[in-house]
Amino acid sequence: MNKVLVANRGEITLRIMKTLRRLNIQSVAIYSDVDADAPFVKYADEAYCIGEATPSESYLNMDKVLEVAVKTGTDGIHPAYGFLSENSEFARRVSEAGIKFIGPSIEAINVMGDKLDAKQAVKAFNVPMVPGTDEELTDIASGKKIAAEIGYPILLKASAGGGGKGMRVVENEGEFEEQFERATSEAINSFGNGAMFIEKFVQQPKHIEIQILADAHGNVIHLNERECSIQRRHQKVVEEAPSPVVDAELRARIGQAAVNVAKSCNYEGVGTVEFLLDKDKNFYFLEMNTRLQVEHPVTEEITGLDLVEEQIKVARGEVLDIKQEDVKINGHSIEVRVYAEDPENEFLPDLGKIVHYKKPEGLGVRVDDGYEQGMTIPLNYDPMIAKLIVHAEDRDAAIEKMLKAIDDYQINGFATTNAFCRFAIDHEEFRKGKFTINFVGDHYKAEMLRKEVDPNVAELAYGLFKKLSNDQEPVYEDQHNSAWLKRK
Repeated sequence: MNKVLVANRGEITLRIMKTLRRLNIQSVAIYSDVDADAPFVKYADEAYCIGEATPSESYLNMDKVLEVAVKTGTDGIHPAYGFLSENSEFARRVSEAGIKFIGPSIEAINVMGDKLDAKQAVKAFNVPMVPGTDEELTDIASGKKIAAEIGYPILLKASAGGGGKGMRVVENEGEFEEQFERATSEAINSFGNGAMFIEKFVQQPKHIEIQILADAHGNVIHLNERECSIQRRHQKVVEEAPSPVVDAELRARIGQAAVNVAKSCNYEGVGTVEFLLDKDKNFYFLEMNTRLQVEHPVTEEITGLDLVEEQIKVARGEVLDIKQEDVKINGHSIEVRVYAEDPENEFLPDLGKIVHYKKPEGLGVRVDDGYEQGMTIPLNYDPMIAKLIVHAEDRDAAIEKMLKAIDDYQINGFATTNAFCRFAIDHEEFRKGKFTINFVGDHYKAEMLRKEVDPNVAELAYGLFKKLSNDQEPVYEDQHNSAWLKRK
């Protein structure tokens, strides 16, 4: 494999290309017009604009992606995550073009891409599952009957869903019809598929996922677990490895369950099997993500492996050179996702121009980013700016290192999730490892991030502003918290 096209954008594309360069593999970038000056475009050996910012005109346009791949003599296409990464039609077309899709088989993508099919596939491998339906709901009446048998609260989930879309908690029968209609509508709008199923709602669970690695010769191993319970809108924002509540015995059991899930669909490459862990440490299969995960760096940090390199090896047809007994845990790693979102305003996107940007540095500090100072975060894509990762000898040291790294990370021009991540990691429940996926609802309120401005600092800033603005009065966004001072 001499040349690889990365069918994506942003920080993950740059991260993949760095491994390609280390392996002496040429990289090809595709980009939309708004990404013309992005770091990943500059870093690539070859780069081609394929359309406008709208994803359907560029990063989701299979014809344009394949046209560049064929024109450049690409040997492989790496889809990263998002966009076309779990699209079996894209995988098929890549294969038909005589190019290696750096990911699992079409069969595996299809089976694990549909939650109902996935549940059917893993049944024969005795993988624990949340009590619920194995087939699509046909109508509201039958759904109510099933929900009553399972017992409220229940969770309505879209069969083709992901990222928390098409998902609703139903507390009682009186809410069922309204929540069913909302979930179905959202599923149709998001995935073009309104199929729904029911699961028992596991209260106060932790979100544990297992990284697996499999070759084309039937060898499958797991690379330990990641703890991903700090979430907003059912999407992760803080991840760590290993989990503070998973011991060696549980790790072996849940790891074997993940290996069995991979075997159920003849998986190849890297993938992630997600589980819910209840308060009694019972675990239940949720889904499998058939791609590289956003949070893969924490696994890399504690294992010493480069997961992109492992993907390339598998795509080349190589046999795994790692056995399960070779997988160790070295220290502790934490990752925070740096989003252009305002945690004081329900985590809504807060896009704008990066007027000042300085990354934290130091031993055990890693930043996977995709932007530079002066760039503007575009409206068309996920607002993640970077991933900040730390590694230390133990969890307490990793927490302290992350807190300092967040403090040293300077991003000015808009709000980011860094303040929330600092709040979460420094919280007593996080330090004790007792947090669940309900952390935000149970422990966080926007006002907790708001700090009173020192009167002396406020007076100095006020005078400076008046001087620079010809004695015009500043307009404060929030008089009590002087948000203008923080933002400007």
